Amino acid sequence: MLGAADNELLTRTGPNTDMGRYFRCFWMPIALSRELPDCDGAPIKVKVLGEDLIAFRATDGRVGLVEPTCPHRGANLFFGRNEDCAIRCVYHGWKFDLEGNAIEMPNVPPDAKYHAEMRIKAYPTREFAEMVWAWMGPLPSSPSQLPPLPALEVGLVPPEHRFVSKKLQQCNWAQSIEGALDTAHFSFLHMPAPNVATTSNPNANADQKRLQWMRNDPMPQFSFVDHDAGFVAGASRRADGNELYWRISQFLTPNHSLAPNALPGENYQGQTWVPISDTECWIYTYAWNPLRELSAVERNKLTSGHGVIGETGPDFIPLSNRNNDYRINREDQKHKTFTGVNGVSEQDAMIQDSQGLIADRTLEHLTPTDAAVVRFRRVVLKGARELSAGVAPKVATNCEAYCVRSGSTIAAENLSFADVMLQRFDNPIGQVQSVKQKELE
Repeated sequence: MLGAADNELLTRTGPNTDMGRYFRCFWMPIALSRELPDCDGAPIKVKVLGEDLIAFRATDGRVGLVEPTCPHRGANLFFGRNEDCAIRCVYHGWKFDLEGNAIEMPNVPPDAKYHAEMRIKAYPTREFAEMVWAWMGPLPSSPSQLPPLPALEVGLVPPEHRFVSKKLQQCNWAQSIEGALDTAHFSFLHMPAPNVATTSNPNANADQKRLQWMRNDPMPQFSFVDHDAGFVAGASRRADGNELYWRISQFLTPNHSLAPNALPGENYQGQTWVPISDTECWIYTYAWNPLRELSAVERNKLTSGHGVIGETGPDFIPLSNRNNDYRINREDQKHKTFTGVNGVSEQDAMIQDSQGLIADRTLEHLTPTDAAVVRFRRVVLKGARELSAGVAPKVATNCEAYCVRSGSTIAAENLSFADVMLQRFDNPIGQVQSVKQKELE
């Protein structure tokens, strides 16, 4: 378990917190590209890491991300005019460019010093993997000195090979990502009811044999390898004969996790958690196949919420949520599914939210199957403390470290985790390939 001080450090991400400053050392997704479809289109409201902002797509296609308050009289720029690569306040016409500079102040005398000094907070943005990313950390002297974006493989494949969405999570970011790294829970949370065969689980990203192995062995054995971006975790369960079924996850600092479900040839899935406040976060969800385009059937399943994607409304709020008790069906819980909640993503959200808006980790009693959760906490707490002591995270400038894969495999029981990684990925940490900086520009 964590002490109260460590729990506070882990969960608080506002601008004046150590974890919040740590998050601001990394690029963060702040919107899906499709939320800003049109140049000079309507701005959208964005809240990230406790800050209220607005985003807008400018005349030239770039995305602006600025604070919403006009410094003249405090009017909200969300109601402003998006025009000529700038946002104009409709109260008195003050106009600000994408860097936050005041470029027109119609009611201010031309010789006033305001013209040179007035500005609003603005954050640099980039688009990658059909997401808009923002840099909310200290600004370098030149935009060319900004660190590169993390080279997640989902952004390096052609658009036809991927599906990207997002969903609201109604709890603190940390307990949600812990749920993703805790692969032991699959033996219960995502299973059919105990008296129902594993063939009766249409929502699971696994075939009958894999489901049966997970049901039969609720105590996977964990192995880890640290790498520059975080760590890879392998959880092995008894399979048939003298074989083990391995589910291999990736944690990538500070807020990405790649799911362990995919056998070779299957679609990979991953998630990125971005705190809205300390009690809500967006989860950016994505699936991709590096070898081929996603089929129409696969894309339709993902659109309807299959796997980690989740079924959401047009506002990306899950249809099963805190307000309707995740549409739990107690009869289904008795006779069909272990939880009575339909959908893997929905089951995850239900149980993570049930821990409270911010889980009290001082009350936990951890077991060996919580090893990945413990390791995650150590990594991010160490990073936040080091930053507070003046040591910036080196990985924030190492984009290639993020180009790794996770997935499943079946291997002989006498193979070490190192051998399993080489057998599955031809690489000891799951690294895909070297990524050129120009591919991310």
